[in-house]
Amino acid sequence: MTATHPSPAKLKPNPAWASLSLFERTGWKRMAFGEFAENIGERAEPKDAQEEIYVGLEHLDPQCLHIRRWGKGSDVTGTKLRFRKGDIIFGRRRAYQRKLAVAEFCGICSAHAMVIRARPDKVLPEFLPFLMMSDRFMNRAVEISVGSLSPTINWTTLKLETFDLPPLDQQRRIAEILWAVDENEQQAITLRSALENAKAATVHAFIEQAREHGQITSLLKGCQRVTDGTHQPPGVTDEGVPFFLVKTISSGWVDWSHIKFVSEETYMELTRRVRPKHGDILYTAVGATYGVALLVDFDTPFVFQRHIAHIIPNPDVFDSEYLALFLNSPFGKRQSDRAATGSVQPTVTLKSLSSFKVPCPPVEKQRDLATKAKSFDSALKARALADLRAISSGILNSILP
Repeated sequence: MTATHPSPAKLKPNPAWASLSLFERTGWKRMAFGEFAENIGERAEPKDAQEEIYVGLEHLDPQCLHIRRWGKGSDVTGTKLRFRKGDIIFGRRRAYQRKLAVAEFCGICSAHAMVIRARPDKVLPEFLPFLMMSDRFMNRAVEISVGSLSPTINWTTLKLETFDLPPLDQQRRIAEILWAVDENEQQAITLRSALENAKAATVHAFIEQAREHGQITSLLKGCQRVTDGTHQPPGVTDEGVPFFLVKTISSGWVDWSHIKFVSEETYMELTRRVRPKHGDILYTAVGATYGVALLVDFDTPFVFQRHIAHIIPNPDVFDSEYLALFLNSPFGKRQSDRAATGSVQPTVTLKSLSSFKVPCPPVEKQRDLATKAKSFDSALKARALADLRAISSGILNSILP
């Protein structure tokens, strides 16, 4: 279930806003958090709130002030916290995840959260969420958390932490600007979702038609190679040739922050018989994120671990981009789900992967689909959420250092 957060344009007008500098800190006061915000500890039992909205930490997205998903009181057990519309739900467990959202409705939430309410004579309810989302607040929240496995913030500690607060008039101006930035970000998210849905629908319709009217072949018959990475743990180095792990590609793109390195000598040894190249496909075959295909669309040399399958399509049968689209589609995912064995470490064996049934319409038509998919990807890249959030975060932390 989802919700749309209204743009908070209900801040009372102030004719002097235009003359208030965002960065002017004259008149700012340092206060303990507990002086301008309160912790609402109203308890609720799910058995008495079965039809009410329930918000768990799993329903909160990192660095997003909006609640887009929720459950019902009947879904959970154990004592929860009650929140009201306008309250802030703050994930006090594992604060480094930066889970914090403004409630747009009443309900109950996880006891691993704090329900924070502004004291409006000291801080505007529209301003407080941004102060709490700032690096200054979040970094301090992590520092004061206690526990190693599930570090948690205690209110008795948080309420004593001090922060600089601008006067209420300046809070209004800052809040107006930051909510406008947030609204722009939410519009971009909505547009991205529409583009992603349109791309998925285009791919689905093409594959559905190909399955009904085209030839079906096994993955292996349409490829030159279906194998996996090195089975020997290579000696890693501080720098050198990238060594990919499953988590490097499990999001569907290369996460360069999750790689190791091997020496040039090790790279040459591991790729003596075959070297991964542009146009090949990598496929996560082991672990919780099995079944993700990544098209190699770069020329950087690399090697990879054995939990990643290496697929080299036969260009006379499969266009590489089409095959990656198929493997990541619901049609491909259903086959990987059926093939996966094991519960602790699910595995799609090379034998099972090789037997996947893939529609193979004429290569020219496959390329047409790939071109359409890339047009969607180009539009999505132009609206990269990470870039938008970086801009938003930059503005926030410039105003609230």
